[in-house]
Amino acid sequence: MPFASLGLSPALARAAAELGFTAPTPIQAEAIPAVLRGADVWASAQTGSGKTAAFALPALQRHQDLSLSQRPGGGARRVHTLVVVPTRELAAQVGEVLRSLGQHLASASTSIPKVAVVFGGVSINPQMMALRGGADIVVATPGRLLDLVEHNALKLASVQLLVLDEADRLLDLGFADELNRVLALLPAQRQTLFFSATFPDSVKTLAASLLREPVRIEVAPTATADSGDSATILQRAIAVDDKRRTQLLLKLIKDEGWERVLVFVATKYTAEHVAEKLYRAKVFATPFHGDLSQGARTQVLDEFKAQRWQVVVTTDLAARGIDIAQLPAVVNYDLPRSAVDYIHRIGRTGRAGESGVAVSLVTPASEAHWHLIEKRQGLSLPLEHIAGFEPTEVAPTPPQQLGGASGGNNGGVKGVRPSKKDKLRAAQAAAAAMPDEAR
Repeated sequence: MPFASLGLSPALARAAAELGFTAPTPIQAEAIPAVLRGADVWASAQTGSGKTAAFALPALQRHQDLSLSQRPGGGARRVHTLVVVPTRELAAQVGEVLRSLGQHLASASTSIPKVAVVFGGVSINPQMMALRGGADIVVATPGRLLDLVEHNALKLASVQLLVLDEADRLLDLGFADELNRVLALLPAQRQTLFFSATFPDSVKTLAASLLREPVRIEVAPTATADSGDSATILQRAIAVDDKRRTQLLLKLIKDEGWERVLVFVATKYTAEHVAEKLYRAKVFATPFHGDLSQGARTQVLDEFKAQRWQVVVTTDLAARGIDIAQLPAVVNYDLPRSAVDYIHRIGRTGRAGESGVAVSLVTPASEAHWHLIEKRQGLSLPLEHIAGFEPTEVAPTPPQQLGGASGGNNGGVKGVRPSKKDKLRAAQAAAAAMPDEAR
């Protein structure tokens, strides 16, 4: 099915082809016609499903349609499309797609759209300067968007199309209040597109309040960015003692011949610590986490994509919204806190029809949590043992597991933390066992 058959203009169909979009993915095939006819859309879409182009192409077609009337008398541009995203990296990636596609629209009747990408963590002044003369499309994180509105650098009264990308992540990161403030600034009559990988109650409530008779689209998590085929991801689980994970990681990098690998850990400290150990072992490794400046984060990703780093050790900051072409391997050095995060992590490999491998290092302390992830994802993987790395540690007792103290390599497991009653019972039991002279 060619892109032109979805109702896109010939210029946009050519732009998609020139950027390597050979055929629409399932979400593009369903969403683009719905958006073009003006419907609200509620889509279940993982990163890597092609969702960015699913809203970027219709947004650019809107720009084509408005091009003659958008700037009467050469006045300031007015924002017609607003894309709200949870992270700086995703903002930059969405902006790159929009700009790349938009470059192909220049003609006698259509101007190249001005795409403004704004996010926090960097100085606001250059972003305010870039918004002089307005913008056609704005991609923003909620906090910085509100800052720019308060500085009178941006007006949202003309927005016709609102896109909430990774809405579940927006709510996970505590943006609910900011979102409500943004929504209050938008026209009531608008088209809204809602993309979310998961649908907890908070997401359902937000979608119900925003959307009018939406078209519902559900895409399997294995859909890939540039084709409709299922990604081939070999998933492995390897048992290992907590203190020997770095040595095993080094062995895997060497034995498997991975030219690049993304290693997920639970904390910023662990990212720094593991990256330093790998570097000392003559593996070109670097950390990636939220404490790095935006410039440093952008540089790490650019250099990793250019294969100047062999290993990037990252927190879940890199689990969503980052597309690294032909990444051969992902390693869960620490297990993710939830089964949903597991899917997002391993989805960094096996993209665009390429094969990939996802390895999870399972310690005795995290084995129960691993089996929970397996159950929730419908997996049944054999727990491998590598010669010389057979685990000898003893799994903690259930109360310790529940408390998350001894199972520290998973960063705290969602859904298995002790209740207040559990903590009170544990304290009472400890007091009862204490000798009288120690009380």
